[in-house]
Amino acid sequence: MKIGTDIIQIDRIKRLVEKHDESFKKRFLCDTEIQSLKKVESIAGYWAAKEAISKALGCGIGARLSFHDIIISKNAQGAPIFTLSKEAQSIHQIKETSLSISHDGGFAIAVVVIST
Repeated sequence: MKIGTDIIQIDRIKRLVEKHDESFKKRFLCDTEIQSLKKVESIAGYWAAKEAISKALGCGIGARLSFHDIIISKNAQGAPIFTLSKEAQSIHQIKETSLSISHDGGFAIAVVVIST
């Protein structure tokens, strides 16, 4: 099992959204994620989640895994889940995952557990 976590100030993401809007969102979110996210707190949570996932996989965001290789959605109960692009799946052999995203007190945090 591998664990990853990330925390980010929501105001940092808010400033980037206000300054760059769609271009910032498109830098790390796919179109379906952009359409589903309305609040800056949720956008910050997805940022933290993608960073946490990359940390759990041991590679960070870079050549072996891009922000766009990680697709976050919600299951039938509304809990966050993620999938990897086919290319990333071939590099990172994942069996099971668990993702938690939360925000409070001006911060967004994500924790992921990955079984390989």
